[in-house]
Amino acid sequence: MADFVPFGSGPYFIFLALLLFARGMDFLSTWVATPNLLLEANPVAKKLGWKWGIPLNVAFCIAVSIWPLPAIIIATASVLVAARNFQNAWLMRAFGEEDYRAWHRDRFQETGFLLYLACLFAQTLLTAAVGGALVCLSADSAPASAIGWGILAYAAAVIFYTLLSLWRLRRSLG
Repeated sequence: MADFVPFGSGPYFIFLALLLFARGMDFLSTWVATPNLLLEANPVAKKLGWKWGIPLNVAFCIAVSIWPLPAIIIATASVLVAARNFQNAWLMRAFGEEDYRAWHRDRFQETGFLLYLACLFAQTLLTAAVGGALVCLSADSAPASAIGWGILAYAAAVIFYTLLSLWRLRRSLG
């Protein structure tokens, strides 16, 4: 696969559509889950808000679409993040953002820190194992390898932002 594709070419528009769809699903799933961004784990996205986040992401997609492998990696990670968001979005909407956060905090306190961490690391390592296997087994296929790297990027994002949220939660609990 070429390192870059020409701006405005057929392949460019395919990668642009792929990125716009994937990033759009991430935004849609975030909006369904937390329309006021109260539950958003990414502090940069939270600070940008919808007003700046959407146009900056569109510009980002336009720029990255010339570079196929990063476009595939980002699209893969974005779709997986969207799927994770949609998994509990209905519950977040049913409770409301503030009540969901309180409910989640209460369940965390009842469960205990070590069990929570063990489950988080198990989930992340299992996901990363799939991505790592795909990277290792797809040396002859750059797109398949990029999908593997996207899965690894997703696993890294889950562990990073969940630990960041957990750190904030533990600080707020004293």
